[in-house]
Amino acid sequence: MAVRNQFDEQLQSLHHQLLTMGMLVEEALYQAVKSLVDKNVKLAQEVIDGDREINEAEMDIEKKCFTLIALQQPVGSDLRRIATTLKVSTDLERIADHAVSIAKTTVRLQSEVYAKPLIDIPKMGKLVQGMVRDALDAYIKMDKDEARNIANRDDEIDALYKQIFTELIGLMTQDRSLIHQATHLLLTAQYLERIGDYVTNICEWIVYMDSGKKVELNQ
Repeated sequence: MAVRNQFDEQLQSLHHQLLTMGMLVEEALYQAVKSLVDKNVKLAQEVIDGDREINEAEMDIEKKCFTLIALQQPVGSDLRRIATTLKVSTDLERIADHAVSIAKTTVRLQSEVYAKPLIDIPKMGKLVQGMVRDALDAYIKMDKDEARNIANRDDEIDALYKQIFTELIGLMTQDRSLIHQATHLLLTAQYLERIGDYVTNICEWIVYMDSGKKVELNQ
């Protein structure tokens, strides 16, 4: 019984560490998009500098997952929980990488006047940030139904991306001087679209953790 209690404590510690990492990623995403909208280079640099902490958290979680598997030799639902934690931490780290890419766009465009106010990109950012936050909540609750609902919201992200793509291509066609700016904004929209895909991956792992079945959501 003492061994089982120790194992449960280690699992809880692992989950807590993942959630802490998730909150850092969510904040980095929010700050990155805000830095772009506000042309706030200082805030962008904070996102870039803070990525090291997120990378270190991902590596530490990975190490602890492998240690638990090696020492405890878990099976069934315990093994699924550890595997899910490992996979979710990887997806969160990739989301953070895209947040850094958005922050770097802020730096690259700092001297340019936007052709028009940014509306759809921050809207897209708010949507994916909400998906990240809700996916972490579904992970805590091991709620596979909520995970499916969250994954379905990726359709709205994809629709916004297509809308932004069309608009920016039109701007570049009309005014070649906007090619540099529009290209980087288009990449930003692509980063946000990819974040939606990573959240969908996280939702798939939540379903696996709860049911033992690996499914493809929102295909």
